[in-house]
Amino acid sequence: MKVLVLGSGAGGGCPQWNCNCAMCAAARNGSRLIRARTQSSIAVSPDGQRWVLLNASPDIGQQLRLQPALQPQHGLRDTPIKAVVLMDAQVDHATGLLSLREGPPIELYVTPCVFEDLTTGLPILSVLEHYCGVRWHMLPVAGEQRVAEFVIDGFETLRFRAIAIPGKAPPYSPHRHDPKVGDNIALEITDRRSGKRLCYAPGLAAVGPSEFEWMQGADCLLVDGTFWTDDEMITAGLGSKRAADMGHLPQCSSDGRPGMMDALDGTRAGRKLLIHINNSNPILDDDGPERAELAHRGIEVAHDGMEISL
Repeated sequence: MKVLVLGSGAGGGCPQWNCNCAMCAAARNGSRLIRARTQSSIAVSPDGQRWVLLNASPDIGQQLRLQPALQPQHGLRDTPIKAVVLMDAQVDHATGLLSLREGPPIELYVTPCVFEDLTTGLPILSVLEHYCGVRWHMLPVAGEQRVAEFVIDGFETLRFRAIAIPGKAPPYSPHRHDPKVGDNIALEITDRRSGKRLCYAPGLAAVGPSEFEWMQGADCLLVDGTFWTDDEMITAGLGSKRAADMGHLPQCSSDGRPGMMDALDGTRAGRKLLIHINNSNPILDDDGPERAELAHRGIEVAHDGMEISL
């Protein structure tokens, strides 16, 4: 199984177009070793020829132009992207679907909650019906059903499992303040030939016993790396919300609540990577003390263009 990290940043990427925080300013002037990052999305393939897109960020056009494996291979109009799976209905994960409108009908795999959000509060799917169209495949994660295995045509050697996780619905969702099962999912992909397992969860509000169970023993974890501390946005003067208010588990513990580093320390995962990194997060500095702390714990930070083979 091949994995391409198309984008590794949180909403806005880094540097964000209108932000002059310490990380964005340093990324622009080169005073610190900070790589530019687009908004998070990855692509997965069993053979390097056919690809499934996991989330479609607003930067998807730029991301595809930089990846030869995802560019047209046959004929005048072509794409090796055969399906899209969304983890949620957030702007930074879904609006890239509009940039795929020139192609064939989009084979889209989403939960009922995400489908509802993308046909009401953010009606992207309704708009796309006037262009390429969308073939919706329901991931039955809703109500009492918290886990669902599914298949994608043409990817029979990969086994997909959608898992409900704690998080927040987007601000335009009818249940923003009334969380539902299926607002947010993690995706587990197993290569049937090698047995290798990838777990992808760019938005994760907490790691409880059930989350720890699917994280345990994965060959590769790509999980929420949005914030270093819970009060990061407040301390930086960038907002009034804590990480927990936005549905993200920070790397550091806070008020006795374990952080993402604590959770990852307890897993037996082969590789542990953080993705969806906010432009305020000091782990963006490759040479900073926070990165040194992660390295000491065996935790990597994903970057745009990273390639992973499992």
